[in-house]
Amino acid sequence: MPGPALVPFSGDMDLPSRVDIAVVGGGVAGAFTALELAERGHRVLLIEKGMIGGEQSSRNWGWVRIGMRDLREAPMMLDAIRLWQGLDERIEARSGYVRSGIVFACETEKAVESHEAWLRDFRAAGYLAALGNGPGMEMIGKLQMEALFPGLAVHARAALHAPVDGRAEPQKVAPAVAEAARRKGAAVVTGCAVLGIDWQNGRVSGIETERGHVRCDAVVLAAGVWTSGMARLEGIDLPQLKVLNTVVRTTAPPAGEAAPDQALWTDRYAFRRREDGGYSIASAAENIFEIVPDSFRYAKPFSAILKQDWKSLRPRLSRFWRDEWLAWAGGADGFLSLLRKHRVLDPVPATGTVMRALAALRQDYPVFRSLRIEQEWAGMIEVVPDAVPVISHVEGRDGLVIATGFSGHGFGISPGAGRLAADLACGDDPCVDPRDFRLARFSDGSPITVMGGV
Repeated sequence: MPGPALVPFSGDMDLPSRVDIAVVGGGVAGAFTALELAERGHRVLLIEKGMIGGEQSSRNWGWVRIGMRDLREAPMMLDAIRLWQGLDERIEARSGYVRSGIVFACETEKAVESHEAWLRDFRAAGYLAALGNGPGMEMIGKLQMEALFPGLAVHARAALHAPVDGRAEPQKVAPAVAEAARRKGAAVVTGCAVLGIDWQNGRVSGIETERGHVRCDAVVLAAGVWTSGMARLEGIDLPQLKVLNTVVRTTAPPAGEAAPDQALWTDRYAFRRREDGGYSIASAAENIFEIVPDSFRYAKPFSAILKQDWKSLRPRLSRFWRDEWLAWAGGADGFLSLLRKHRVLDPVPATGTVMRALAALRQDYPVFRSLRIEQEWAGMIEVVPDAVPVISHVEGRDGLVIATGFSGHGFGISPGAGRLAADLACGDDPCVDPRDFRLARFSDGSPITVMGGV
């Protein structure tokens, strides 16, 4: 089943023989990293086994939010918001970014307490003040929700309203950012898998690809759900699993019919308006947890997040079990064959989850009853044990930076994540403190504190 239609992008025909930094993975994190590095005057290669933005980077909800994020991500997200505001001018293309607001509904008293506590902590840390004099966020009641969403049957007791939050178009962003990086001098090669990293005296010296060898001084590994496997080829343990989320895209409401512009998150569904006037709709309560061999390999580090989120995870045994079992049974060659087999990972949607969400939305909100489903797709989210990204050097592997584990929060934060990854790769002062994002937290005895917020 084909995923959403991307803005067309053609990779370079020639593979450079020498660059300063190679960025492996053409999703939003990799594309923003490449743009940052190219703007700083570094020779950069952005290399992707399939299409730029072809996997989760184009299949996500398109939310750009700081509301209800884990506070460890807040400084980087503040930076990302500033970058989103000037992005269209920077990349000379439309990203679809709009500061339209997001409402996070609280349908139980426990949820009200949780959202209020998050807002208190957010304010106490100084992040609300850091947003400046523009739109901020506040708790609102049922009547205010009814005013924001006329016609909605509001079941919530209260909500966190974040006017500072917004949206952008996932199918446009990664290709546009990669094209901007190319204009700034980066080489962008697609349809070319990286087969391994070359080392000399414990330091990166190059990469091996399907088209040949590229010498480089540093590598940023930002390969989404493939990052853990690629790290394992280099003897690096990165605990990471896959979660599947399904989205439907609808038609636009009839002209003149009042329809919500702000996004809404409830226990049963989530929606946001698209640039084409239609909506992206998904379940906010159900995700599919793919059972694969790594599910057992990493059972212990993931026990905390499974315990916290067990109600929202539905286990599924699909072809990925067989594919990955055979791949790792075949060692490095088996994994690389799996990479080539899935040039663009296009998983089968979990139709039941999104149809339940859509049915609940149509029952609550009459404006959605006449909207037709235009398309359905699924994407694989790469998750780490605490659901907080890994943007990190690797101890004992000079020149290697890993940027992964965005756990469903990567699209909105990607401009900030790309900036931090670029800082680490080229030795500049980091834009935010990278300690919370270090890979070593999973192996140095640090307690695993599962993401707060949603």
